[in-house]
Amino acid sequence: MVTVLFSEVVETSAAVGATRSRLAKVAALADLVRRMTTPAVVSFLIGVPSQGRIGAGYRTVFDIAPPPALEPSLTVDEVDAALGAYAAISGKGSAQRRVEALTSLFARATAAEQDFLRRLLTGELRQGALEGVMLDAIARAADAPGEDVRRAFMLSGSLPDTAVAALKGELGAFRLELGRPVRPMLASPAESLPAALAELGACVVEHKLDGARIQVHRSGDSVRIFTRTLREITRTVPELVALVRDLPCTSVVLDGETLALNDDGKPRPFQETMSRFGAQDERELLLSPFFFDCLHLDGEDLLDAPLSARLDALRRVAGAHVIPGVVSPSSEQAEAVLENALSAGHEGVMVKALESVYAAGRRGRSWQKVKPVHTLDLVVLGVEWGSGRRRGLLSNLHLGARDPDGGPPVMVGKTFKGLTDELLAWQTRELMALATEKNDWVVTVRPELVIEIELDGAQVSPRYPGGVALRFARVVRYRPDKDPAEADTIDAVRALLPQPTTPPDLPT
Repeated sequence: MVTVLFSEVVETSAAVGATRSRLAKVAALADLVRRMTTPAVVSFLIGVPSQGRIGAGYRTVFDIAPPPALEPSLTVDEVDAALGAYAAISGKGSAQRRVEALTSLFARATAAEQDFLRRLLTGELRQGALEGVMLDAIARAADAPGEDVRRAFMLSGSLPDTAVAALKGELGAFRLELGRPVRPMLASPAESLPAALAELGACVVEHKLDGARIQVHRSGDSVRIFTRTLREITRTVPELVALVRDLPCTSVVLDGETLALNDDGKPRPFQETMSRFGAQDERELLLSPFFFDCLHLDGEDLLDAPLSARLDALRRVAGAHVIPGVVSPSSEQAEAVLENALSAGHEGVMVKALESVYAAGRRGRSWQKVKPVHTLDLVVLGVEWGSGRRRGLLSNLHLGARDPDGGPPVMVGKTFKGLTDELLAWQTRELMALATEKNDWVVTVRPELVIEIELDGAQVSPRYPGGVALRFARVVRYRPDKDPAEADTIDAVRALLPQPTTPPDLPT
C-alpha cells in the first residue's frame, strides 16, 4: 500500500474549502480516505491532530518560521509521529526542546504544508460542520451504507476509528460499551405543538429543561458521567455519582439533563449549572438529574428498542428522577404539559415518537422540540469593539449559521443586545484568546464558541452571503456544552423567513 504524503492532505483540504458543492467535497475526501494508511489522515482533514490538543501555543507556532522545503517529502505518518513526540516532551528544558522539535518538523515542510500545520495546531482548521460530509465520504470510500457508518460513529465517538473499521468491512464490530460515551441523539425544531403531535402520532411529551445534557454509565460500583460533547466530568459531580450508584441495577446507561435548582424547585441560571462542569472539585451548588432515556440496563442494550420499551426500562431504574411528561397524551394533555413546563421555568417541551430507535448524527424528525420563542444556536465569527460605557470591551457579535455541506459558517447577522456587564467582560477575555485578526474596529475569531440567540424571525437580505438576516436578535447565553457541529444550519435560519416573501432561489 502506497504511503500517503502529507501534501495530499493539504491539497485535499484546500480543494474541499474551495468548493460549495457537497458532492465535490465528498468525492475529494473519499478519494484520499480510500487510500489512507493511517487514521491520522481523517484527523488532519477534520482539523484535529490525532493526539487532540498537544499544547502548541499560538505565538510559538507562528514564531517558528524556518525556510520552507521546495518539494513535498513528509508523509502523514511522519507528521503524526512528530506531533505525538512533541506532545510527550516534558520536564526541565521542555519548552526549548519543544521549539526545536517543531522547528525540525516545519523545516521539512513546504510553504503550503507549513501554513496547514499552523492552522492545524492553533485550531483554525477545526471545522465541526465537516463531520457530516466526512461520514458520507467514509461511506463512499468503503462502499458502505451511510446508516451503518453513522451508527458506528455514534458508538465509537471517533471519525478516524470509524473510517478504519469501514475500510476493513468491520463496522458491525462496534457495540455499546459501558464507560465509553455514545454520541447523543438530537432533536429538530417543531413548527408548533399541534404540528408535532400530528406528524409523530403515538408519542411522549415531556419537559424540555434549561439544563445541561449528561450521559451516565454505571457498571457495578463504577460510575462515569459525560457531557453532550463526550467530555468526562465524573470527578466534579460527586452528588450525581452517588445518586447513580444507588439506583436499583448493576449496569445502566442513561441519557438526561442536569441542572441546579432554587429552593422553590425552579432552575437556576444555565451558567451556574455549567460552572460545575468546569470546576476542579465539588462546589456547594448541587446538581439535580432528570433522565429521559435508557440505552442499556443490566446487560441488555436498548439502542435498537423502540422508545416505548426504553421508557419502561427508564421508569424501572430511575424512578423519581425521570423527567416529567405524559405518554400518548391527548392534545389537551400535551398543552397542559407545555404550560406546566413553562410555569416551572423550563424552555418548553420535547415531543418524541414512541416507535423511534436511538440514533445520533443528522437531526431527524422523530424527536422534536417545541419552544414559545424562536432561538438559534449560532457560531461567533467575530466581534466589534464597544463604545461609550462599553469602550474597551468586545461588544457587537458577528453571528454565523452552520453550512450543512461542510463549508465555513455563513454570517447571518450581528447583535450586542442582551449582554450583561459580566458577560461582556467574559466574552472579551474568551474571544481575545480565539482571535485570528485584530484591528481598531473588529476582532475576527476562530469559529469555536456557540451562542444561543433569541430572535423575532428572519428576513431576506443581500447584505449577508446566505441571503437572509436575523430580525431583532438578542443574546440568551453562551453554550459551552455545544460545539460548532451542533450549531443550527443556514437552512434553519431560512426556514424562519415569512413564506409569502421567500425568494425562489436564495444563494447557496
